[in-house]
Amino acid sequence: MIFKSVGDDRPYPDHGRHRTRDWAEIPPRQVRLDELVTTKATLDLHSLLSEDSTFYGDLFAHVVQWRGALYLEDGLHRALRAALQQRNLLHARVLEL
Repeated sequence: MIFKSVGDDRPYPDHGRHRTRDWAEIPPRQVRLDELVTTKATLDLHSLLSEDSTFYGDLFAHVVQWRGALYLEDGLHRALRAALQQRNLLHARVLEL
């Protein structure tokens, strides 16, 4: 299994960080893919296969740590790319709530 769990929603409260620059103040760190719970159950293949998928967004995935769990809020395509490349770590900005 790639992820700890596959979810389809955000069970944590709204944290107010909605723009990329809101996340920029959080330094990235490595997280294990098998510790992540996704907040999306589906993925647009155009995002996964696009060579410039990070051109307009953050280079790092966005993860929310809440009640001991790590929720992958943004960057599912990055996480799947890492898994397809046989990597078990992902660089992400982790917001602790």
